[in-house]
Amino acid sequence: MAPGAQVPGDADALTTRRGLCKGLGVLVPLSLLKLTSVQALPTRPEATAAPKVLKVLKVGPQEAIRTLAAAAAQAEAGTVIEVRAGDYPGDVAVWPQHDLTLRAVGGRVRVIANGAHAQGKGLFVCTGDRQRIEGFDFIGARVPDRNGAGIRLERGSLSLRDCRFTDNENGLLSANDPSITLDIERCEFGPIAPGEGRTHNCYVGAIGRLSVTGSYFHHGQSGHLLKTRAAVNHIFYNRLSDETGRASFELEFPNGGLALVVGNLIQQSPSTDNFHLIAYGNEGLAGPRHELHLINNTLIDRRKAGGVYLRAAAGIQKVRLINNLLAGKQELKPGAGWEQHHNYFVNLDSFIHADQLDARLRLDSPLFGRAVDPSSVDGISLRPTRQYQHPCALADVPPGTPYSPGAFQV
Repeated sequence: MAPGAQVPGDADALTTRRGLCKGLGVLVPLSLLKLTSVQALPTRPEATAAPKVLKVLKVGPQEAIRTLAAAAAQAEAGTVIEVRAGDYPGDVAVWPQHDLTLRAVGGRVRVIANGAHAQGKGLFVCTGDRQRIEGFDFIGARVPDRNGAGIRLERGSLSLRDCRFTDNENGLLSANDPSITLDIERCEFGPIAPGEGRTHNCYVGAIGRLSVTGSYFHHGQSGHLLKTRAAVNHIFYNRLSDETGRASFELEFPNGGLALVVGNLIQQSPSTDNFHLIAYGNEGLAGPRHELHLINNTLIDRRKAGGVYLRAAAGIQKVRLINNLLAGKQELKPGAGWEQHHNYFVNLDSFIHADQLDARLRLDSPLFGRAVDPSSVDGISLRPTRQYQHPCALADVPPGTPYSPGAFQV
């Protein structure tokens, strides 16, 4: 769901005074047709076309269609597929249909690999425009190339809502196609399967647009929690927390692009394989626009030797870091030309319960009301109107709430 001006997100979870340190940059302690010889006649009511009826397929052990693979063979453009809750072991499929909806009914649908895969790529391979998947779990994808995905997005556009990706070599993996768009809302990615650096919780190729909202990425292995080469990225109100995992970057934009990163909780594991939390442009900038807007995030560095909050390549057109909270190493070196202010270093005891990743500010925090308006980008307000609520949910920020730094306003 692309973010609007009022509720950004193109879409899971949202001090004590001695936690306040000196700031960053300013550092202080989200035609009418023209008719000639023929005149149009009014349409009679009985001649009005009837609304199109969508084709609905029901899938389940007690239904005429028992497998997802059989449904994929019968589905047409515009089909709605309602799948009864339960386990569907080895039931992999390719979905080429446009305007397709896959919806779990009565609980969760668990697609379990059991050694099967579609086209050597993953559990589902999606190639249609305007596809939507709701309420599915994708578990255990393995392929000979060792990059098996719960979903392989090859072409088209896809919206995921309330889906989970567990124990896959890649949670979701997309092709490099600028016509692809991907919307992820209230989904969970992790834990990921052990691997050798190819195992990313979510790996988005060079597509046109990515939106991630209200989602939870956790427990990585060697690869990144979220890696995206999309030209436009809207990363709003998520939790990217490696916890006890061994992820590399928590969030990476290897080729730059437009990145709106608003209202996220981003936490680095003590056992991380890389000491950077966020990386931008480190594999070379590609495309015409390179802007990173890091607004109202809470960044927690648990690496004992101290991590690096942001690694950014040279030549970026715009970098803005505003209203962020940073816990851990008290250092963020400014880059040339960066807009960097109203960010605050805090100690872990500034949060209600840092060990449980409840990173809301304590009620006695002096930081309440200390944020400033971060303005808008492309008509999208970057002031948070919602916050992540664990697990995989969103909460509205009530009107009149004091505007504070960090990912959580309430």
